[in-house]
Amino acid sequence: MAETLGFIGLGNMGEPIALNLLAAGYRLRVYNRTPSKAAPCVAKGALVANGAADVASPGGIVLTMLADDRALEELSLPPGSFVERLGAGGMHISLSTVAPATARRLFQHHAKHRVEYLASPVFGRPEAAAQKKLWVCTSGPAGAHRRAQPVLEAIGQRLFHFGEEPGAANVVKLCGNFLIASTIETLGELMVLAENNGVAMKAVADVIGNFSPLHAVYANLIAEQKFEPAGFRLALGLKDINLVLQTAAESTTPLPLASLLHDRWLSAVAKGRGELDWSAVVLGVAEDAALKPSTRTEVAG
Repeated sequence: MAETLGFIGLGNMGEPIALNLLAAGYRLRVYNRTPSKAAPCVAKGALVANGAADVASPGGIVLTMLADDRALEELSLPPGSFVERLGAGGMHISLSTVAPATARRLFQHHAKHRVEYLASPVFGRPEAAAQKKLWVCTSGPAGAHRRAQPVLEAIGQRLFHFGEEPGAANVVKLCGNFLIASTIETLGELMVLAENNGVAMKAVADVIGNFSPLHAVYANLIAEQKFEPAGFRLALGLKDINLVLQTAAESTTPLPLASLLHDRWLSAVAKGRGELDWSAVVLGVAEDAALKPSTRTEVAG
């Protein structure tokens, strides 16, 4: 009989990941703060738990896909949490993008309850999650890697192991998100430059899109102004840039470009764009360049 897994967090990324686990034959007990978001998983056979702790079975596995460090710690650390419910022999697979320091704190907390903590942040937007094409980074105890492998293979196209240091996978994830944010800023600037010189953004996107899948995705989002629904919210992008700068400060690593990105993303959130896709930072680039609204409308159409 297939193992029953606990799953907490059924947002843009959590829902397709949970559906892939169900498709792979796992039974799921799910919890989400907004219960209605569990409906697609329930339709595929998942059971809904009354609370976060109720997803856990003693000695079992719980996966979490939560928005930030605070949400993860609020569900993991208090007495009576799912971590305590897992107990000896249990394992927590954290798919969230959090600070390496947070992963280390959680690792120590889990160890007190003889629960293995495996950091497993993922690269990929919701459409990649739905197609089981995520890239999964992991770090934590060797035994946890082995036990989690079939679960993680059910949601991604490739696993990358970064050893037993619990924060390592989150360092890699933040480095990757720093690269993506830098790419978005660069694409925004060059496409606004082209538009202000009489070359349509879409024409530039058709060329730039040949560089890599990353360039193709974001060049087309920018050219077509597809900022809703958000694949990855701009406010969460600001959270990750803050984590990059925090991690850099803790390791005395100057990152001048990250500081520039922070200001761009912070400005976008201040202008009420936090719920848009993080590629919407290009709107700030366009404003700085006095790109005519009529030009942007023509490109979007």
